[in-house]
Amino acid sequence: MLAAEADLLRSSGHEVVQWSNQNPAGGAATVKALLQAPANRSAAAAVAEAARRCEPDVVHVHNTWYASSPSVFGALQEAVAGPVVMTLHNYRLACANGLLLRNGSPCELCVGSGPWKAVQYGCYRGSRALSIPAAATIAINRRRGSWTEGVDRFLALTEFARGRMVASGLPAEKVEVKPNFVPDPGTRPASVTESNQVLFVGRITAEKGVPTLLEAWQRAAPIGLELVIAGDGPMFSELSARENPGVRMLGRVDRAAVQSLMFESRALVFPSEWYEGMPMTLLEAFASGLPVMGSDLGSMTEMLQPFGDSWLVKPGSAADWATKLATLDDSAAVATAGDIARGLWEANYGPDKAVTNLERAYRA
Repeated sequence: MLAAEADLLRSSGHEVVQWSNQNPAGGAATVKALLQAPANRSAAAAVAEAARRCEPDVVHVHNTWYASSPSVFGALQEAVAGPVVMTLHNYRLACANGLLLRNGSPCELCVGSGPWKAVQYGCYRGSRALSIPAAATIAINRRRGSWTEGVDRFLALTEFARGRMVASGLPAEKVEVKPNFVPDPGTRPASVTESNQVLFVGRITAEKGVPTLLEAWQRAAPIGLELVIAGDGPMFSELSARENPGVRMLGRVDRAAVQSLMFESRALVFPSEWYEGMPMTLLEAFASGLPVMGSDLGSMTEMLQPFGDSWLVKPGSAADWATKLATLDDSAAVATAGDIARGLWEANYGPDKAVTNLERAYRA
């Protein structure tokens, strides 16, 4: 999204200078960078020098984990006169793994409290040892005010994410919602009602809800519909080896193939069982005029509510999924939902709206 926003701003007449700092690939360098994650002085000096050279009107930070570290914010405040904006792509300022996810389920143990439960449960990469610098980065920089004093405006992707981060200590007046965007893929070649294909796109994991979806599909046994699963992941071999009548598992497909599948499908199903951030798959479906049935959870509830209750499903419930899948037999409901999907993209998730949102945030 960083590169896409930079290109978008350039196409709108703005000058954009990008600066990045890569995490080490492994070994001793990774350990050293993780230990420096609470305050990496050399990274702070480097970004400050880059900012002084270009004298920006605004600095927009997308990610500091872990080689850059939150120390860049103090350095930027000293180096430039303009404001600092930060996009909250995940929950890293409150959660050591950035996902509010533990053992495959949503977890808020550290929301509104200290981050040290992450060490107890080994939340970062499944390691208690690696979770120490991750948790320390949060605790130390909260105490220093690195974010509350060093950032002038935070951009959360959804109202749900904004609420979680405010509950974690960010000043409410500094956090606004600015969604991601996707380009226009063009006009659908045919109405969604002409397809009998129901599409899933994503990693084949338990937290993505794929086992629940497959169980629900066998319970519902939708007549005349086929479930197409595009994606790879740790559970692909296990699930594809099962007998799944009415299901076609494609494995990994490229972006062009995903777009073709969206244009060829009747609806997208999104059974994720964790909070997600702002899944680009949903935005791509909206842009394609493809209805989405998904989990009634976190940001997904907010994004899918316009479709109505029959398109929102209790997360992790194969029984509720089996019941709600009947909605996909109703061509009138599917056609209406397709129009809603495209309308959501036009109103909220297109490039023109993204430029407006960014310029408004910068001016504010």
